[in-house]
Amino acid sequence: MAQLAIIVAHAQNGTIGLAGNMPWRLPEDLKHFKEVTMGHPVIMGRVTHESIGRPLPGRDNIVISRNPDYRPEGCRTATSLEEAAGMIKNDELAFVIGGAQIYAQALKLVDTCWITEIQAEYPGDAFFGPLSLEEWDREVLSELPANEKRPALTFCIFRRKH
Repeated sequence: MAQLAIIVAHAQNGTIGLAGNMPWRLPEDLKHFKEVTMGHPVIMGRVTHESIGRPLPGRDNIVISRNPDYRPEGCRTATSLEEAAGMIKNDELAFVIGGAQIYAQALKLVDTCWITEIQAEYPGDAFFGPLSLEEWDREVLSELPANEKRPALTFCIFRRKH
């Protein structure tokens, strides 16, 4: 079976989205996202795909929609997370990239979450986390201090304790 991991950026208050978009523009996080996911399949909900506006290059894009007739150009489609996971080759790593409903479903299936912690609060209508440190080990990969253009960022990997 495929290995699923989550990749997400969230604000201190758990915000991941507002009105179908990310409420921030953080080039350093986009660069991190691209480096981590490049060459791996990415699984996303329809709203996330439509907010991106195109298939992500260098990655097999799988879009989940309840509508079986939804066929975005350049993407494969599934009607459930389980169906999407079944489209991934055995032992291949795939990243779940949003949105909130897909993350909630995936959280039960993954052992690894790549999380960018944004050290600020943003208004939102879509949320993620927090992950319990009783259930997850947190490893900090790198930290970027705040500057005049953005808040501090902490790039982490959370691994489920067994």
